[in-house]
Amino acid sequence: MRQINDAHVAVPGLAVVEVAAADDETAFAVQALLAARCTVAPADRTAREPDEPGVRLRFFLDLQQDADT
Repeated sequence: MRQINDAHVAVPGLAVVEVAAADDETAFAVQALLAARCTVAPADRTAREPDEPGVRLRFFLDLQQDADT
């Protein structure tokens, strides 16, 4: 998994994150890992694309605020 590198973000702000994972448990685990670092508007369900393996989870990540604020 790629780590968020603040040096690559010219102006921190709101990011849309889409996770492609093998299953729901993995997708929500990735969301939880990011929520520990940044403020997240979490998703509550995954989506399955016809004829594609795995699931997708889309949520918003606020790079300006720490998870503790």
